[in-house]
Amino acid sequence: MENDLIEKLIGSFMILPGVGYKTAQRYAYHVLSCDKEGVDNLAHTILEAKSSIGLCSVCGGFCQREVCSICSTRSSRLLCVVKDPKDISVMERVKGLNCLYHVLHGCISPLDNKGPEDIRLKELLQRVNSGDFDEVLVATNPDIEGEATAMYISRLLKPFAVKVTRLAQGISMGSDMEYADEVTLSRAVEARREI
Repeated sequence: MENDLIEKLIGSFMILPGVGYKTAQRYAYHVLSCDKEGVDNLAHTILEAKSSIGLCSVCGGFCQREVCSICSTRSSRLLCVVKDPKDISVMERVKGLNCLYHVLHGCISPLDNKGPEDIRLKELLQRVNSGDFDEVLVATNPDIEGEATAMYISRLLKPFAVKVTRLAQGISMGSDMEYADEVTLSRAVEARREI
């Protein structure tokens, strides 16, 4: 009986992205080793976050109000399109980037039966059609789904008087050129800038 409950706890941790059996097992045993107050606090925080945090009615990011603090306080002619709400916090780390966001909640992925109608493209068109933006920066991942989605958005926005850009890709800071693959080097050369 105890082992069944431990396995159930391990299984609960395995729903988290990137958590396999061994990591979930460590989490489960750690939780079981914690005092009751710590576990109660963890459980309460998870439940409170799940019930209190929703999606911003403008950008689609996570927030506790109808409109997030970025959408309600920031003014910008640059709209940054991202795949997931967590990508907003990644882009916010870029110094000097003053933009508003639009979260797609996924990318076009035929293998996962996810087409253009399954992500927030209609809302993107409505925002761009308002005429409030000069540029749309598509900041989806540089993988097949992200590239396909970026190209689709680019074609979709052609009729609008807006510049569509893509994040430049290349060699990471601090890495050695010898470990860069051909595609990465090609993109780094294509996205080169004058110094």
